Parts: sequence; structure tokens; C-alpha cells
Amino acid sequence: PLLQVLYEDCRMVAVSAPYVAGFLAFREVPFLVEALQRLQQEEPRLSPQVLLVDGNGLLHPRGFGLACHLGVLTDLPCVGVAKNLLQVDGLVRDELHREQIRSLQRGGDTFPLTGASGRVLGMALRSYDNSSKPLYISVGHRVCLETAVRLVKSCCRYRIPEPIRQVQKQGR
Repeated sequence: PLLQVLYEDCRMVAVSAPYVAGFLAFREVPFLVEALQRLQQEEPRLSPQVLLVDGNGLLHPRGFGLACHLGVLTDLPCVGVAKNLLQVDGLVRDELHREQIRSLQRGGDTFPLTGASGRVLGMALRSYDNSSKPLYISVGHRVCLETAVRLVKSCCRYRIPEPIRQVQKQGR
């Protein structure tokens, strides 16, 4: 509840798979699963109830992004939190999208990301009052979109949710 770090695990890993847009999970998920296994062995009382990942879930060209992949393999609820909009199913960063972003006046404001198919693929969230750039939240596994947005918002002191912000800080 205080958004304080309870456990840290930082490892250098040798990534053998090249970066290919749309296939991030195949490059990163094995290392994330290993980290979760180490956590469960070293601190079983800290077993996560939900995972937030820097990536997408259903908001993905194949409808199955990193958050889906990791969630299915671990059977944990998983939420995709992206900083940029993936242009899928007719979603584009056009003037209408920029207008919708401007409509997000305060932290917690959202609008649905509805594709040309009519499916809601995610939600744009202004996570923090002082941020003008939204986050793009999408379901990964075993969580509904409403709950995913609520969880992400509850973890934001700044634009990026604290668990992801801490990982990025340690990675630097």
C-alpha cells in the first residue's frame, strides 16, 4: 500500500533473440519467469498477486502481447502498461486521438481504445495530474480492464506505475 520496495532481484542476462516488433514476449518472458521463480524460492511470503508489465496485453497486433504471454505461463493476473500506442485494429495517433488525450484533464481520467472491429482493446489513462502523456492499459491474463486500470492508477505516484518505474530505475 505504501508503494515501497520489498524485494529486489537484478541480474545481467544474455539476450540471444533479436528484437522483432510484435514478438517481445519471446525475447523477454523467459527471464521474467526465472525472476518470478527465484522470488518464490527466496521469499515465498512475497508471492505476487498481480503482475504489471512494461508492454501490452490484448492491445497487440496478434491480440496476445507480453502481458498475455507472461500471465498464461505463470497463471498470475497480468496487466500490460505501455507508454506508446500500438497502432492495431484501426487505432492510430491521429488528430482524434490527440483530442481524446487532451480531454484527459486529471489523474484517473480515461477513454476506451476501441478498434475498428468494435472491440475495446484497452484504455488510455492519465495516471498522474502533472502528466500530459497517457498510459495505454490492456488486459493480459485473469483480470478485467476495469480492475487493470484501477490497479495501475493505485500504483502511480508519477506517470509510470511504481513497480515498473522501480524496474526501469534499477535497469539504468
